[in-house]
Amino acid sequence: MTTHKRHWVRLTGLPLFLKAEHFAMARTLPEAVGPYAVDSGGFTELQRHGTWTRTPAQYVSDLRRIWEHVGPYDWAAPQDWMCEDLIIHGGQAGPLPFKGTHLSVREHQHRTVNNFLELRSLAPDLRIAPVLQGRSIEDYEYCRDLYESAGVRLAGEPVVGLGSVCRLQSTREGAAIVTAMAAHNLKLHGFGFKTLGLAKVGHLLASADSAAWSYHARKRPPLPGHTHKNCANCIDYALAWRELVLAGIPQTGAPA
Repeated sequence: MTTHKRHWVRLTGLPLFLKAEHFAMARTLPEAVGPYAVDSGGFTELQRHGTWTRTPAQYVSDLRRIWEHVGPYDWAAPQDWMCEDLIIHGGQAGPLPFKGTHLSVREHQHRTVNNFLELRSLAPDLRIAPVLQGRSIEDYEYCRDLYESAGVRLAGEPVVGLGSVCRLQSTREGAAIVTAMAAHNLKLHGFGFKTLGLAKVGHLLASADSAAWSYHARKRPPLPGHTHKNCANCIDYALAWRELVLAGIPQTGAPA
C-alpha cells in the first residue's frame, strides 16, 4: 500500500510503500512494526524539476537515517529516470505541469543504471534495488543488458523494479513488457500498478504498490462510522481495499 502517512508504519504489520521525502522532512521518526519499502520520489522530482535536485550522497544519508530510526526496510528504489513522454518532453496532465528533461530514452536508461551503481558503491550495505526503465520491450531488454554488462546479475537480486509501465499496465503493450521481463526469472516489483494491471499480469509480479485506494476513496462517502469528509487518508479504507485487490489476483505470484 502506498501512503504519505509515515506514522502508518507503527499501525500495521502489512507491507507499506512510502517516499523517502516523507521521512526525510520529519524531526522524529516512527518505528516500523512490519515490512516497508522506500520510494525515491523520482516521478515527482522529475515532474517538478526535470532533473534530480538531491545528490546520491544526500539520498544515501536519508536512507541511512530511515534505516536506523524506522527500522530495516525491505528495499529502496534508486534515483531512477522514468521514460514516460510527459517526463521527457514536458507538458500538462490535469493540474500537474511537467517541466520535461528533454533527454532521450537511452540517456534516461544510462542515468538510471549509473545512479544505481553509484548508490551501491556509496552504500553497499543498504538494500537498494535496481530498476528497469524503457518504453518498449526492446528498450527494457537494452536496460537489462546495461545492468548485466556492469556486473549486476538481475536474476540474483531480491527485487527488480519495473518502471514507466504504470500508464501502460492495462494495455496489451504493458502486459507484453511485464511478460518479457518476467521470462528472465526476475523478481519484479510493479510501480503504481492498479487493479486492471494486476488482473492482467499480477501473477507475474513478486510485489506491486499502488495509491489507487486513496483516489477511489476521495470520490466516495466515508466508511460507516467515520467522521472525516472522505477516507482518502484512512488506513481502514486502505486495508479493506488491499484485501479486495488481492482477492482478484491469481494466487501464484500474487503481490504481498
